[in-house]
Formats: sequence, structure tokens, C-alpha cells
Amino acid sequence: MAIDPEQQPISSVSREVGKSSGEISSEREPLIKENHVPENYSVVAAILPFFFPALGGLLYGYEIGATSCATISLQSPSLSGISWYNFSSVDVGLVTSGSLYGALFGSIVAFTIADVIGRRKELILAAILFLIGALVTALAPIYSVLIIGRVTYGVSVGLAMHAAPMYIAETAPSEIRGQLVSLKEFFIVLGMVGGYGIGSLTVNILSGWRYMYATSVPLAVIMGIGMWWLPASPRWLLLRVIQGKGNVENQREAAIKSLCRLRGPAFVDSAAEQVSEILAELSVVGEDKEVTFGELFQGKCLKALIIGGGLVLFQQITGQPSVLYYAPSILQTAGFSAAGDATRVSILLGLLKLIMTGVAVVVIDRLGRRPLLLGGVGGMVVSLFLLGSYYLFFSASPVVAVVALLLYVGCYQLSFGPIGWLMISEIFPLKLRGRGLSLAVLVNFGANAIVTFAFSPLKELLGAGILFCAFGVICVLSLVFIFFIVPETKGLTLEEIEAKCL
Repeated sequence: MAIDPEQQPISSVSREVGKSSGEISSEREPLIKENHVPENYSVVAAILPFFFPALGGLLYGYEIGATSCATISLQSPSLSGISWYNFSSVDVGLVTSGSLYGALFGSIVAFTIADVIGRRKELILAAILFLIGALVTALAPIYSVLIIGRVTYGVSVGLAMHAAPMYIAETAPSEIRGQLVSLKEFFIVLGMVGGYGIGSLTVNILSGWRYMYATSVPLAVIMGIGMWWLPASPRWLLLRVIQGKGNVENQREAAIKSLCRLRGPAFVDSAAEQVSEILAELSVVGEDKEVTFGELFQGKCLKALIIGGGLVLFQQITGQPSVLYYAPSILQTAGFSAAGDATRVSILLGLLKLIMTGVAVVVIDRLGRRPLLLGGVGGMVVSLFLLGSYYLFFSASPVVAVVALLLYVGCYQLSFGPIGWLMISEIFPLKLRGRGLSLAVLVNFGANAIVTFAFSPLKELLGAGILFCAFGVICVLSLVFIFFIVPETKGLTLEEIEAKCL
């Protein structure tokens, strides 16, 4: 019979703990050191604890890319392979946004279950729902079943985008935490490009939309098996210890075993000591007190919500969905032949996003979060005002729009794209992280929905030029927010971030 790694005691390792009773020391000497000592870890051992959670991001991105092509296939009288292909605009909108509604619901579900079942089991649940959602969508015999599949898939997106950054941040060595969490954004963009690619290959075959959605099935299976094999987050296990939930000795042993597997052979000798240090640090910063709903909006919890929620809110309301909506028409105006094919245009922009996200991953733990945010968002301000000026004054010079478009996409992927998700995974105190991050994800998807649905009426009311200039003004406000509110977390452990930044 299979044994759940979260419940597996390791007596051989527990002897290294040094406290046979398993009780936590009542002494609370601060262990947050001014000079951070680098952790011992194996890069090879850190790959799989990143890879399997990041598959959730890949599946999320793939759904975005595949759906843009699936809507074309579904509405084709000759290639859809169905008798209910005559979709209204509302029908197409539900197919496109069904996963978004599901993600909103998934974020609410995550709020209630995240700290109870843990990050690992939440990701296993997400993988199961990815599998069910993909199969129901791909095999849908009627329209209503198709929408049920889309919403189910969306619930898994909400769970995965909540739990994946937490699991990666809590298990990654602090020296490469920024790179690994940002690499999850790289996986999202990679999934988009893959979705566009698979879509372009299958859009012209009979029932091609079924193949597009079915392609995500094996990835969901791999994610589920991988997350079952991985250990639970050691910090979640230790949070349960200091809050008096579960058997103290077994939880400590499980946390030690988890750290040994996550850091590799080089960490075995110091695992017990590291667990004791983390426990003491968590007690120092007050993690032994379970947070109530009201306390989410007080003290350091409120500050973390302002930082995390503010970043993901600005991530969406600075115009990212709207700029990409205009991308095909901008390139077509400039005379690019690829603009006649929406799929190829999407692949082109997806590759640019992929390259710039890769640049961010490489430099983020060297330059830090704030410099990339300030520089990237500054570039977004310039690009949005250029786009607005194109529609207002320079419509005869399409090169202005193309430069602005490419600048916007590149700067977004250097800043808000990866760093928004990174910061919300780092900034919340451990006792708040599950619920706080679910609220941030809810804000993210909610703002996305509002911007997406409000864009068309606002465009008709104000015109594209004024609308893009308005997004530019919002970007300026986000720069002020970043400069005065967002702290630098480069190189700090999660406990040090809580002690120094909140």
C-alpha cells in the first residue's frame, strides 16, 4: 500500500533533532541574522520540487493559447465535427472566459482549504481537476458539457496558481528562490506558445478543438504523480507544529526528511539544525498564533495584503489584456504579413514574452525585485503613452505602434509578469500565506475579468488613444506604489522577509 510522504516518520533522522521530547523550546531569542548565511543545497535536487508545481503554470498557459485556436475550430461548419457549431457571441464568450470564472471560484476554495490540507495536496487536487476538466472538455457531446469542462479546468487553474508559487517559494533555497518562482511565469508563457503551436497544427483538421484540449491530459497526469512523490512543504509542516496541530515529533521528523530530499545529500547533516532554527524564527515572528479572519486586515498581515494585492491589481489594470487584444491589428496596420493570421501573430508575441521572461529569470536574484519592477514599469509607461499617441496623433506612422507594442510586452515580462507572482509568494507571513495568497489570486483573476469585460465599452466611449493614455497614468501610479511601498526581498529567507519587511 502506498504511504503518504506527509505522514512518514524518519526515526533515523529524528535522532539528529536533539530534543527527544519533540517539544519546542520556550526560549525565543531572535535568530534573524543581519548577515545572511547561504544555505547548502543541490541544484539537481531543487529541479523536481520546482518542475512538478510549475506544470500547473504550464497547463494554465496552454489553456490560454489553445482556447484562442479552439474557438475558431468550434465555429467551423466543416471542421468542428459537431452539429451545434453555430455559436452566438455570448456562447463564444463563455467558452473563452469559462476557465476565468472557474479560477475565481478556485481562489475562493483555496482560501478555505489551503492551510488545512497543505500546498502539496492542494496541487494534487489541482492536477486531478486539470485531468477531469480536460477530458470533459475534449469529449463534450453538447455545449453545456463543454462549459462545465471549461469551468472545472478553471477551478484547477485557481488552485494551481495559488499553491504552486507557495510550494516553490517555501521549498526553494533563498539564493535561487527568485529565479525558480519567476521561472514558473516562464512556464506559463511556454504553455501559451505551446497552445498556439498545437492549435495552429490542429485547427484545420476535423474536430481539431478536441485534440487541442486533450493534449493537456498527459501533463496533468505527470503533475499529479510528481506532486504525490514530492514531500510536503517543510515550512507548512512546522507551522502545524508550532500551532499545536498534529503530533509534534512526527511533524518535526517529516520536516527534516522533507528538507533532506529538497536540498540534496549536502544538506543531510544540517537538516535537524535548520529545522530547529526555522521553528525558533517562526516563534519569534509570532507564527505560533493562528490568524483569524479579522487579523488578515491588521498589522503586518494588512501590510502584506497591501503589497501583494496591490502588485497583482496593478499587474492587471495597467492594460496587459487590452494591449494584447490590439496586437494583431497593430501589426496588420504596420504591414506585417503574419498579422493576417491571428495564430502566427500570437506565436510571435509569445516568443517575445518567453525571451524576456527568460531574461528576468536570469537576472532577478542578481539585480533584485525593485530595480526590475521600477525599470520595467517605467518602460510600460513610455510604451502606453506611445500607443495612445499613435491612435491620437501618429496614425500615419505605424512603426510607432509596433515599437510601443514590443516595448510594452518586453517590459511587462521583465517586471509585473514574473515579479508579481514572486512577491505574493514571498511577502505573506507563513500563518497568513495560504489565505493571503488566495485573496491575492482572487484579486488577480477578478481584475483580469473586469478589465477584459470593460475594455470594449470603454474603447467605444473614450477611444483607443485616450484609453491607452489612461492605462499609462495608472502605470505611473503603480510606479509610485512600488517606490514607496514594495520592499526588496532579494537573498532573504522567508522568515527574514517577515521580520525585516513587514
